[in-house]
Amino acid sequence: MKRPVTISLLLPLVGLLACGPDTTSIAEAAQSGTFAVTQRSLNVGTANYQFTRTRDGYNSSSLVKVSMKGLDYALSKTEQLTSAEQLQHVQISATVNNQAVTVTAAPDSAQTLLNMSADGKSSTARLTSHAATVFLPDVDPGALQTLLTLAAAHNNRDVWAIIPKGDGAVLPVQLATYPDEQGSLNGKSITVHHLVSTIGHDMTDLFVGPQNQLLQAELRTEGLALIHQGFLLTPPAKPLAPPSMPSGPPNGQQGQAGQQGVPNGAAGQQNPQQQYPPQQYPAQGQQQQYPQQYQQNQYPQQQYPQQQYPQNQYPQQQ
Repeated sequence: MKRPVTISLLLPLVGLLACGPDTTSIAEAAQSGTFAVTQRSLNVGTANYQFTRTRDGYNSSSLVKVSMKGLDYALSKTEQLTSAEQLQHVQISATVNNQAVTVTAAPDSAQTLLNMSADGKSSTARLTSHAATVFLPDVDPGALQTLLTLAAAHNNRDVWAIIPKGDGAVLPVQLATYPDEQGSLNGKSITVHHLVSTIGHDMTDLFVGPQNQLLQAELRTEGLALIHQGFLLTPPAKPLAPPSMPSGPPNGQQGQAGQQGVPNGAAGQQNPQQQYPPQQYPAQGQQQQYPQQYQQNQYPQQQYPQQQYPQNQYPQQQ
């Protein structure tokens, strides 16, 4: 999907904008992933993530680098999660157009304490805690993989996202399931699940492999895409363009095959032109295909009688 890029990272505090699987564990879904960051099919950066199991849960790390006109963005994130993928601690160091940004978050009693610093300003926010919450910095495939894991464990419901933007916010994640598509990973054909995540006004298309691993993400607001190394999404068939104006039978005669939209009398064959029957695009000279109200006899000459303009008002030269 090609969409215009919107640079929404340079806000107060230069905040970062967030953007049927059957597995319930990050380790089962994917332990690591390497992605190309693209804009309109052009490579503008790279991103990767890695999960490692610990005695109490998981450690995760993400690295993102985007360099394009109007945006120079680098992100480094480290995160600790419980065995139930609940946030324990996260720290982000980033630069946005040469401005440094730092973010930390951790549970504090029944809330999540969020500290952000950028451009010489700092802020602290206390956010409501939820059981299934993902920390979502911009263009972070590790965060999107965590989102998919939480969604699978909670049947795509009651999932929340912490958005490190402005003064910070926690928003519900709405997930919609679309028909499966096809793709290939490292040359092997696979079925691809298609989900759309809506967080506030931001929508992200998520293309997911059979083991619930993130294979592609299209960030509609930013106009960027994350594409897993070795993955190729099979594009859907493009809609057929209207056919060129057909040529009808000679002498303006419309035969049975022409009425069915099958050219050259090839009756019974499937042909896209039947969506645009010849009578909608008449060949030159086929006046009988037009409705009667457009025939010449609707505009008879007697509507403009000559007696309204008698010759004696316009005498001919003697």
